[in-house]
Amino acid sequence: MKRLRQFLAVLFALPSLIIADPAAAMQSRIKDIASLQSGRDNQLIGYGLIVGLQGTGDGLRSSPFTEQSMRAMLQNLGISTQGGQSAAKNTAAVMVTANLPPFASPGSRIDVTVSSLGDATSLRGGTLIMTSLSGADGQIYAVAQGSVIVSGFQAQGAAATVTEGVTTAGRVPGGAIIERELPSRFKDSVNLVLQLRNPDFSTSIRIADTVNAWASSRFGGPIAEAKDSQEVTLNKPKMADLTRLMADIENLNVQTDTPAKVVINERTGTIVIGADVRVSPVAVSYGTLTVQVSENPQVIQPEPFSNGETAIQDQTDITATKSGGRVAVLEGPDLKTLVAGLNNIGVKPDGIIAILQGIKSAGALQAELVLQ
Repeated sequence: MKRLRQFLAVLFALPSLIIADPAAAMQSRIKDIASLQSGRDNQLIGYGLIVGLQGTGDGLRSSPFTEQSMRAMLQNLGISTQGGQSAAKNTAAVMVTANLPPFASPGSRIDVTVSSLGDATSLRGGTLIMTSLSGADGQIYAVAQGSVIVSGFQAQGAAATVTEGVTTAGRVPGGAIIERELPSRFKDSVNLVLQLRNPDFSTSIRIADTVNAWASSRFGGPIAEAKDSQEVTLNKPKMADLTRLMADIENLNVQTDTPAKVVINERTGTIVIGADVRVSPVAVSYGTLTVQVSENPQVIQPEPFSNGETAIQDQTDITATKSGGRVAVLEGPDLKTLVAGLNNIGVKPDGIIAILQGIKSAGALQAELVLQ
């Protein structure tokens, strides 16, 4: 009963300590909560070869496409590959991927990621040779080449192997040069579309209201309209420069809003609680059953001069202990207070997860429960 009283005391005492001004705590710039639709990334992909590996590349018999690619590359360089078959394992076939940033111009560099396609054991120390990177439209937008950086390592002996990280994937920082710019230009746009990273109707309306309040004092009228929970359209004023307009708008502060949500990862015991989660009055009882099994075999010796044999007699001790089981009436203004109270009476994360799932099933958790 003493621990139960402590829990209830903490449960009702904590709200006065955690109350803060929500408007001040949730102000964010528009650039942090929304992105420009015409300013999105584009994915690039290519197929290439990594050379210079220390015997950790593809086996040419088990990965015939590596040998075919190597022969084709040498022929393009004017080197005859007729006759003979190479057994070297210093080459690996890889897929090369990259993200083409918005408004990227020819000549700028981007990072690329390489991933092994064959049976190579490590890409450490290799060099990616010239590889073209194409977009979804089939056009070549960048060319990649450079030394591969691998963060993992592998050490192998006759009877043991130690591996840390992934040795069959790596990065080439700044390894790709952009050769073609995207067809559309930012200043050719008539309207701008802002896409919320976390769709929410309240936040979408607040963005439009904030932009219109600023535009009314700057241009004499509103320019923003909230289309739905994710999109806000901006109409360009006739005399405005589009780049300066976007620079001013993205620095406006907006009070954001998010739905009440609880995210639980049962594998790691992680609990993430939203600020607006509420808990209705509910009675909770949690008890754990611990079973301990101990094996203490006994050696039995025969009597003297009995011509008997020494035997082992099994002896198993099983102890069952049950803890908890108290019933506590919980009524907290938010879930953070509930979790603090549960921690105070000694409930571990796995117990808290079970209690939260039970509270949700009882209909007392006023939030979305997401299980990962």
